[in-house]
Amino acid sequence: MSKAIIKTEKGDMTVEFYEKDAPNTVANFKKLAKEGFYDGVTFHRVIPDFVIQGGCPFSKDPATAFKAGTGGPGYHIDCELTGENQYHDRGVLSMAHAGRNTGGSQFFVCHSRNNTAHLDRNHTCFGKVIENVDLVDDIRQGDKILSVEILED
Repeated sequence: MSKAIIKTEKGDMTVEFYEKDAPNTVANFKKLAKEGFYDGVTFHRVIPDFVIQGGCPFSKDPATAFKAGTGGPGYHIDCELTGENQYHDRGVLSMAHAGRNTGGSQFFVCHSRNNTAHLDRNHTCFGKVIENVDLVDDIRQGDKILSVEILED
């Protein structure tokens, strides 16, 4: 399985991707990361004991930050909800969307299983933090993603 290092102002989280369960979502995230799309975006939504969310390009610039949470890469990807790992638990990465098949670049990381069961098979789980998952608890609204480094196996 391939991995990524999400480098934040608070430290680095290593992620392992669910390529078998969400191949298109993983490929999209990796493509955007390699293009530098995520460099400088903030975690614009942080809800304690639920999720931290980032990936909106509007969050990069203070002039457009008021629109954070509404932007994307300019296209949508389909949800992938039938795989075995479609279970939202601590450290799981999942695609944010505004309705089925409207995801693009925004993603969230779950704090815990508390309050996330309703997301199962509604949002595509595409990876999990396997190193430094405690950073999820340290992230605050406005904290930046410095870069995402893709590690190919």
